[in-house]
Amino acid sequence: MAVTSEATTAWKGSLFEGSGEVTFTSSGIGTFDVNWKARSEGSSSVTTPEELLAGAHSSCFSMALSNALADNGTPPESIDATASITFKPGTGITGSHLNVNAVVPGLDDETFQKIAADAKANCPVSQALAGIDITLEATLA
Repeated sequence: MAVTSEATTAWKGSLFEGSGEVTFTSSGIGTFDVNWKARSEGSSSVTTPEELLAGAHSSCFSMALSNALADNGTPPESIDATASITFKPGTGITGSHLNVNAVVPGLDDETFQKIAADAKANCPVSQALAGIDITLEATLA
């Protein structure tokens, strides 16, 4: 069964002076402000498309890694993953860096690195981001 997720953005004004709100309509979890200034300069109070994408990438990767570790017979106790999406005005999204720390009893680091690399390559969000550089830093705790 296919699942379609939906978000809606209402934008007013030009790119540089305008602003918008993105609403997560499928889950109803909330509405968040977006604007160019936050996207091009950073902000601690307004989100960006890249921050939203980072959330999608880190959660998708965590799910893929958890599943792959379980398939290996070594289910994780915990996975902490961060995705850092880089945006350069005038160029676009240039990369995603995944940083993961996991507690996986009974697993050696070499095997963990292989499984993490495979999860990075095969999670659906990584596949959707195939046009950018995706890097991985994986630590087995």
